[in-house]
Amino acid sequence: MTEPLSPATIALVKATAPALAQHGTAITTAMYGRLFQTDHIRALFNHANQGESGAQVHALAAALIAYAQNIENLNALAPTVERIAYKHVGYHILPEHYPYVASALLAAIKDVLGEAATDEVLTAWGEAYWFLADILKAREVVLRDEIMQAEGGWTGWRRFAVAEKIRESSVITSFILRPVDGGPVLRHRAGQYLTFKLKPAGQPELKRNYSISCGPNGEYYRISVKRETHGQGGSRFLHDVIQVGDVLETTPPAGDFFLEETPQRPVILLSGGVGLTPMVSMVEAIAAEHSNLEAHYVHGTVNSDTHAMDAHVRTLAKGHGNISVTTFYSQPQPHDQLGASHDGEGFVSVDWLARTTPLHEADVYLCGPKPFLRSFVSGLALAGVPTDRIHYEFFGPADELMAA
Repeated sequence: MTEPLSPATIALVKATAPALAQHGTAITTAMYGRLFQTDHIRALFNHANQGESGAQVHALAAALIAYAQNIENLNALAPTVERIAYKHVGYHILPEHYPYVASALLAAIKDVLGEAATDEVLTAWGEAYWFLADILKAREVVLRDEIMQAEGGWTGWRRFAVAEKIRESSVITSFILRPVDGGPVLRHRAGQYLTFKLKPAGQPELKRNYSISCGPNGEYYRISVKRETHGQGGSRFLHDVIQVGDVLETTPPAGDFFLEETPQRPVILLSGGVGLTPMVSMVEAIAAEHSNLEAHYVHGTVNSDTHAMDAHVRTLAKGHGNISVTTFYSQPQPHDQLGASHDGEGFVSVDWLARTTPLHEADVYLCGPKPFLRSFVSGLALAGVPTDRIHYEFFGPADELMAA
């Protein structure tokens, strides 16, 4: 069991919070610079989250500030700790990797704060780091044990062959993945994601998260990927290079965003664009396992050209009988017909949800682009939806969403 931090350590860490608020991004930039000098550590990260925007740099800086401010009340950080633990399982980060981060972080604090980073301050932050690291490592052991004890579970990277490649819309393609070893696959929780190791020819290896877009079945996974024209090319590699029969490597399903095993309230599934992927998984799970559950699936996309998996979702909803499906098009094409191809025009709003769904009695699940999530995570809370009923998935650093 982790020994509690001493009052002296807590006081020193809390005293550094103002300095972190002022210099946090400089510290985390320096930390990653040191960390990425070690090749096998650099390979653990999704470098799409580093980028020119420095999203991960800002996210970690926000996390350090929150840790310093809440070090006496770590319960406030429990959701963040849970999300990090799942990410570590997904990226196959192991206990032996933690010392590298400790060394890089403490050296970066010293580099940036200079004389203010006294030996006492560095010792306190070292103790605080390992205190939190021990909490994370203990949780990660539990998560990995649960995975390994379940049928079809595995640890590390497992090889899956692309059994089918299906064009769902002008921008989204699905991949049906079956294990090369022929064994069963872990039944994921509807909403979770897979982490892939992609190897484009002549380029550095890429790590990418993609939501599972099918319900749990024990036999295969489906991911549905939007082809992005910018970025480092993970989606373009899948769309343009990967074909049926090719093999991809992935770690087990992970993520703290998932449909409850026994939902106690109605659910509202709200997605924008390719954010539909975990929602389709949830709709499949509801149709198969929760015959009496009231569910409302609300999706926003540009038009019928970008609208994926609509017929599949509506077939599931019709068979279930208690799932409603509503789609908004922001820029319908001339041949799109209101009431046929889509149900509303413009954008989904919190006001619309309040008028047409049991918003204040339901659990709300969200997935979509960053502006979409930023708007709804804060908008739903401001509308009076309890924060413990607002669940969202966001790939990449979510510091802005947490702040909202």
